[in-house]
Amino acid sequence: MVYFKINGLGYNCGETKGNCPQKAQSCRECIKKRLLNLGFEFDATVELIKVESVGRQLKLERETIWKKFLDVLNIKHILLMDKRSGLTILNYAVSGVDIDANLLSGFIQANITFSESSEVSKPPVVPSIEFQFYEFQYKKFNLLLKDGDIIRVCLILDHKASIKLRNQVFQFLEDFEPQFKEELIDFREKGAYFDFQDVIAYIVEFFNINLMFPMTLAHSIPPYELDNVKRNLVQKTIYNLAKEMLAIKPFFFINNMLIRLKKIADIEDEVILYELYQLLERKIISPTPIETIANNIESVQTADHNKMLKSSLISPIININTDLRDLKEQLTTMDVYSARRLIKEIMKKARAAAKNSKFQVTLNEYNRALLIAKELKFKEEIAKISLKIFNIESKSKYIELDFNIEKAENAEKNGDIFNSINYYQHALKILDEFKVYNVLDPRIRKIKKKIQKLREEI
Repeated sequence: MVYFKINGLGYNCGETKGNCPQKAQSCRECIKKRLLNLGFEFDATVELIKVESVGRQLKLERETIWKKFLDVLNIKHILLMDKRSGLTILNYAVSGVDIDANLLSGFIQANITFSESSEVSKPPVVPSIEFQFYEFQYKKFNLLLKDGDIIRVCLILDHKASIKLRNQVFQFLEDFEPQFKEELIDFREKGAYFDFQDVIAYIVEFFNINLMFPMTLAHSIPPYELDNVKRNLVQKTIYNLAKEMLAIKPFFFINNMLIRLKKIADIEDEVILYELYQLLERKIISPTPIETIANNIESVQTADHNKMLKSSLISPIININTDLRDLKEQLTTMDVYSARRLIKEIMKKARAAAKNSKFQVTLNEYNRALLIAKELKFKEEIAKISLKIFNIESKSKYIELDFNIEKAENAEKNGDIFNSINYYQHALKILDEFKVYNVLDPRIRKIKKKIQKLREEI
């Protein structure tokens, strides 16, 4: 049987390609004729694609999700306005672009009034979705407007709207107004309270705005889901990269993930996004509103602050001067004897941290000691402390380099090509940037060859 996709709707025509009685007629015209007989209508927005294989079906799904993502990227603001008065009901910002909603609604109302006035020749009414929109230019943005029975929806876009986005706006009004009809009328007639959170939640889900939200990994992932992730090379890499990115920040964005994965291997963006979308659908990756992220960060900062206040440090002076800027101010009233004594105390703390392999603590303490030495021009101490900092950084980088090379080799042995490339790239970055190593270090060339070979395998 021959299978077709019509604007996302599947249709099996019931005929085989070789024995079709209408083979003299094009498939497109044959399908349109059949659907017209069933009462369907068509316009220029119809998209009919023949699906000849599972591979073709997968390619179409990838393209659909990619177009959906591009449409979301295009949206900067979504405005809901009262159709009668033109007043703004809701201005939902999808991006950080600042828009004066009241000024914009006035501009829109003036343009619509002008275009509908008797002085302007009206275009013939065509019974098609594509001709039922208003489009304007506002500053550097494109405005797409659609009138419903009660409200007017306006999308502020970077570029002209795609056909899919236009159809989505049309469908939004068809679904939104009946669901919120009573609230919209009460808001217009009586100025009654409107629960905008419900409206925002509806908009976010309908227009897939959550694709723009910060992403996190789910706190609890079922074992069978993790097994499925491990069996898919791209999903496994996305999952591991997400853990790596979340170790630095409490969230990541889809765009960042696309960029990171493209650096590892030359994979089409559509493929990466499709696999990431599967993880979203299975709730392995979760979109989180920015407000939630901000609250979580604030809670963590408060907890860290309380923890710091409860901790007792070696010296009262060190306790007061935990910040380097505060320490610098303290030095303006400190004599030479007290400064040298403080350096010795800080150096002692640094040596204790070094014995426990606490490299960052050690480095922080040596930097504090170096600040004092530089401020008071203790040349001998400056040279001595600088050398210690250099050695600590070298040791730390050696450990980090060995760790990444070992992880890359293990991943390569296990057939985990993406993660192997990722770890080799981390190792290469250390070799390229860290000044201890000579530019001619043979490991640089060796790792580059490894990465090239692994990419060829993909």
